[in-house]
Amino acid sequence: MRLILGSASPRRKELLAQIGVVPDAILPPDIDEDPQRGELPRPYCLRLAREKALAVDAGPDDVVLCADTTVALGRRILGKPRNAGEAAAFLVALGGRRHSVITAVAVRRGERLWLREVVTAVKMKRLSDVELNAYLSSGEWQGKAGGYAIQGLAGAFVPWISGSFTGVVGLPVAETAALLAAAGWPVHGGCA
Repeated sequence: MRLILGSASPRRKELLAQIGVVPDAILPPDIDEDPQRGELPRPYCLRLAREKALAVDAGPDDVVLCADTTVALGRRILGKPRNAGEAAAFLVALGGRRHSVITAVAVRRGERLWLREVVTAVKMKRLSDVELNAYLSSGEWQGKAGGYAIQGLAGAFVPWISGSFTGVVGLPVAETAALLAAAGWPVHGGCA
């Protein structure tokens, strides 16, 4: 039995290490992550986590762990910005408002699939032009849902969250530990 992490995210690997879990292989699947027409954020996030888990090539006893993190402003999905202009638009839209960060986790072993979503409410302050331009210049927005990483420089822009900090980073560790344990993977981090 092997644990396969279906994600290239170094943050997800670090979060797993916090609970004593080290993947045997890292095999990020290549799937289409575009939202379907009219798709809402929560179903979108769950669909992507499920599709990622099903797309990873694994043996019948292997445990596959995949996740997807989506930033939602109401019914609007703010994915990974394509460029600095889109990142700026996302950050301006989020400024001074509460939004949701949804992380869906999928664990697969053989034909069985376990899914869990964690929704965290986040408030970002309004950014000054200086703050916005400095953040965009850092490049940290690249590859990040909503255009920001709470565990990095943007942590200074978030005065309040209600929910799972690790879920906002990209992998809610308590829920992930419980899913891994349900799939028969030994978790010794004390969370399962």
